[in-house]
Amino acid sequence: MKITKKRKAALAKVKPDHAYTLGDAAGLVKEVNLTKFDASVDLHIRLNIDPRKADQAIRGTVALPHGTGKTKRVLVLCPPEKESEAQGAGADYFGLAEYVEKIEKGWTDVDVIIATPSVMPKIAKLGKILGPRNLMPNPKSGTVTENVADAVKEVKGGKISFRVDKQGIIHSSIGRVSFAKDKLHDNALELLQTVIKMKPSSAKGTYIKSVYLASTMSPGILIDTKSFS
Repeated sequence: MKITKKRKAALAKVKPDHAYTLGDAAGLVKEVNLTKFDASVDLHIRLNIDPRKADQAIRGTVALPHGTGKTKRVLVLCPPEKESEAQGAGADYFGLAEYVEKIEKGWTDVDVIIATPSVMPKIAKLGKILGPRNLMPNPKSGTVTENVADAVKEVKGGKISFRVDKQGIIHSSIGRVSFAKDKLHDNALELLQTVIKMKPSSAKGTYIKSVYLASTMSPGILIDTKSFS
């Protein structure tokens, strides 16, 4: 494949095998962005763990101080008495039977699904559809709760969920290229510190093997793990 002039220019700005500080990487990722739209800025964290072991299958949530730059569409699956609470908190969709039926037919046009504990038995059958899309409500991510108002507000305010994949890597958006350098730094640091706190006691050796920062279609920028640990 032929490399475009823009791609060559972007690659020239990123030194091969050079580990940048988190702050420098947050500034550089804005310079090497190749898209004309407000691209997502993503953090890729490779961990020295075995995701097949239950105690090392890391997943959690973090409230990014400056949000993600994206307005998330939230569905609340709840009984009728909770619908007004969900609506008042800003949920985009709320209800139960109607949405269970829509999801069974393939509808998943939302970013986060929150459910009350009482409806979980009724939506368990949706796991095969929602699970692969990381949409299935889960107590560990705070998306199964009686307090749907707070849950909706947290998601709308910048709370994100993350989990390690089969290769032991966490991929997560931490903002947009339009964000100021300091905001990208703060969001990335918040996620990294949260992941560090979740280190399993059974994990041996160096916990974080590598971290890369990249925007959509941009070169990956290697980050010096000493700059945030």
